[in-house]
Amino acid sequence: MHDIRAIRENPEAFDAALSRRGLAGVSSDILALDAARRAKILEAETAQAAQNAASKEVGAAKARGDTAEFERLRALVSETKAAIAQLMEEAATQDARLRDILSRLPNLPLDQIPDGRDESDNVEIHRWGNPRNFDFTPKEHFEIAGVKPGMDFATAAKLSGSRFVVLRGAVIRVHRALAQFMLDTHITDHDLQEVWTPVLVKEDAMFGTNQLPKFAEDSYQTTNGWWLIPTSEVTLTNSVAGDILEESALPIRMTALSQCFRSEAGSAGKDTTGMLRQHQFEKVEMVTICTPDTALAEHDRMTGCAQAILEKLGLPYRTIVLCTGDMGFGAQKTHDLEVWLPGQNTYREISSVSTCGEFQARRMNARFRQPGGKPEFVATLNGSGLAVGRCLIAVLENGQQADGSVDLPAVLHPYLGGKTRIAADGTLA
Repeated sequence: MHDIRAIRENPEAFDAALSRRGLAGVSSDILALDAARRAKILEAETAQAAQNAASKEVGAAKARGDTAEFERLRALVSETKAAIAQLMEEAATQDARLRDILSRLPNLPLDQIPDGRDESDNVEIHRWGNPRNFDFTPKEHFEIAGVKPGMDFATAAKLSGSRFVVLRGAVIRVHRALAQFMLDTHITDHDLQEVWTPVLVKEDAMFGTNQLPKFAEDSYQTTNGWWLIPTSEVTLTNSVAGDILEESALPIRMTALSQCFRSEAGSAGKDTTGMLRQHQFEKVEMVTICTPDTALAEHDRMTGCAQAILEKLGLPYRTIVLCTGDMGFGAQKTHDLEVWLPGQNTYREISSVSTCGEFQARRMNARFRQPGGKPEFVATLNGSGLAVGRCLIAVLENGQQADGSVDLPAVLHPYLGGKTRIAADGTLA
């Protein structure tokens, strides 16, 4: 959410920043609505002052027995009261319109973000590992012989429809091992606090992390008004909604493994085979709550946490800075981590790490206070650490062998009872 005071003070800068995201000349309509709203409030306050003065005179007129003046003033007070109510109702309507407009506008990109129209204008800033040279044509994850017994799309379609999967046997054990390994690494190595949260949330929580109102169709809502979270960013970030934190309590660094639910409304026809893009999936999320002046350092730190997972798994990846045309709605700056998938012969996103500045904090009214100071808005950051299903895909494709077996990363062996591979028949060996 944007600060209307900042827009009033420098509409040119606001328009210039939003124009980098493809929105031109937005401030004029916002300021016109804001001026009309403030005028109504001022008119109501002036009328309220007149009503208060007339109310005092009513008593005086009655005390001196001036019946005519008493009746005139009483009628005036009644009329003014009705006018005030009407003015306040009109101001409230305009305020709701203004809030709705502001809530549908994306965050302003930082000056350092590259301009661009789409993903082709993103900028690579880091690369780790070399894609493996195969002496056979590598398959996609769902085509690998040892994986097929444990990745059942037909049963999932019978149960739930498309974009779901049933995992069994060795495959689900590796999936579970990956999630546990990620959590353990973030807790032990990266000093993140593990949190377990609900997957059903109220509308306010979805609004707080900017899923609503603009992206309602991308999520699922139950018949009694709860929303299924698209990521535990929603719950972790909103855990400080409405709070005033002491500066000494910051930064708050959290991680959670959760089920995530997305309608994928905007991705019809994309990645329809395999489990790359599902309606239900698991993700290890990272969220940081900090002071605005430390947010960029925290962003780099969080990016490093996600990169460490891929490096420990031995998975080649690259890190890119998203351009203004590809950046998420609530982000000021985003690093995407893309892992190498030999079955597709390309890098695919496995983590997106964003700093949102005060954008989400304004929506949630989440603040902190320096010693002796006034409350200020916190900064919020979020990132995948990592998407478990996509990480499973990368492990399976990068570790596949010519005979259909899969060699597994060494860091997973302790989580698998010492087993080191998925055999071609789909068993752990």
